[in-house]
Parts: sequence; structure tokens; C-alpha cells
Amino acid sequence: VLIHGLVERGARVNAFDPVAMHEAQRAFGPVEGLHYADRAMAALTGADALVIATEWKEFRSPDFAAVKAALREPVLFDGRNMYAPEFVEAAGLEYHAIGRLTAAVRKSLAQP
Repeated sequence: VLIHGLVERGARVNAFDPVAMHEAQRAFGPVEGLHYADRAMAALTGADALVIATEWKEFRSPDFAAVKAALREPVLFDGRNMYAPEFVEAAGLEYHAIGRLTAAVRKSLAQP
């Protein structure tokens, strides 16, 4: 649903899954705007944002500095709440996670 929604709105999606890549390619088939990367970092290079939608072990402890360097815009959407916001934000990434407040909202709430 996520990939189809993004592609339908004109996004170019670079997808990578360390376990289910072949299944994803079989399920989606050729889709205009959907490209499959052979490595996680290859999917990130030059991307406007990173969306985490799976919890595979490979994604649990990323090098956030390398992630930031690879992205054109340092934005991470965490659909699995895998990361502690303070670690992601300390690396200079804008962090959005399901059910969690962004750094800007947390800061505004802390103001008297």
C-alpha cells in the first residue's frame, strides 16, 4: 500500500529488503517508479527520505551518520518505532515515528 501510494503520487521508490526482496519483486512485478536496490545503502544514495517499514536485524543498528550522508534530505520515517529518537536526532536526522512526537513538538511542549 505504501509503495503503490508513493508511486501513484509521482515518487520514485528505491526499495531494499534483505530477506523478502525476491518475493517483493514477484508480488509487485515491474512498476513505473519502483526500483530495487541490491544493498541498503544503495537504496539511500541521493534519496529524499528513508522509510523503514520492516524490522529485519540488518536495520536495527544503522550507522546514522552514514545514513545522513547518503540522503539528499536527512529525513527518516520509522514505521516500526525501531530507534530511540534522541540517537537519530543527535546524528542530525529529522525523525518521524508512528505515535511519537517530533523533536520540534517535544521542544515546544517543554517550553513554559
